[in-house]
Amino acid sequence: MDEYLQPTYFLDSDADAVKDLAGAITAGKATDVDKAVALFYWVRDEIRYDVYSLSEDPADYRASAVIEKRVGWCVPKAVLLAALARAAGVPSRLHFADIRNHQISEKLLQVMQTDLFFYHGFTEMHLQGAWVKATPAFNAELCHKMAHKTVEFDGISHGMLPETTLDNEKHVEYVKDRGTAPDLP
Repeated sequence: MDEYLQPTYFLDSDADAVKDLAGAITAGKATDVDKAVALFYWVRDEIRYDVYSLSEDPADYRASAVIEKRVGWCVPKAVLLAALARAAGVPSRLHFADIRNHQISEKLLQVMQTDLFFYHGFTEMHLQGAWVKATPAFNAELCHKMAHKTVEFDGISHGMLPETTLDNEKHVEYVKDRGTAPDLP
């Protein structure tokens, strides 16, 4: 488990901004589950999801940079959640999967030429003896605007992107598991 508690280049859990934020979010939380849940909801809702916030600069994917920008897409948000968890003493790692988003906007579909998102990123935290998946990608405000279900996370069950929208239309389909990594590959 030691590997999943150590800072890395991207999961810079030893950066002051990351340590301070993790401490503020988890203040008064007695258990790792309580800490993980608080961290998840903070990242989900306080870092605005923006798929167009891609960058070619690796430094923009460091957790401390994501805190500063307050915007990201699935991978930067997963990196931040994993780094905050490590700063709070909760072992964490990144997990990647290819997903199909059946609700992709026409604008994004024209840019990507596919509804398949390769290497969608999410976080796993080791809680109560098991790895629990948490996907903080879509913030609640965006979900309400788009009539999508929000991802909920209790620290016990996996919090994954929902298969259907609030109107029971197809939403996210997990197509291929790409495995886990202790840092952003």
